[in-house]
Amino acid sequence: MKQIVVIFWSFIFGEVIGAVGGALEVMTYKPLTIGIIAAVAALITSNGISLLSKSDSVK
Repeated sequence: MKQIVVIFWSFIFGEVIGAVGGALEVMTYKPLTIGIIAAVAALITSNGISLLSKSDSVK
């Protein structure tokens, strides 16, 4: 369930940041691409932090 929440919110935040950044930089805005990249980056980050926290507390 945690992974679904991470995907949902990262997709939403990625879309907002992409829209604002695209407007500021006067670049084309590709919603699906930005959302997918944000979701993948968030999954990698959240799983990486989780794995590092577990390996540190095992000692």
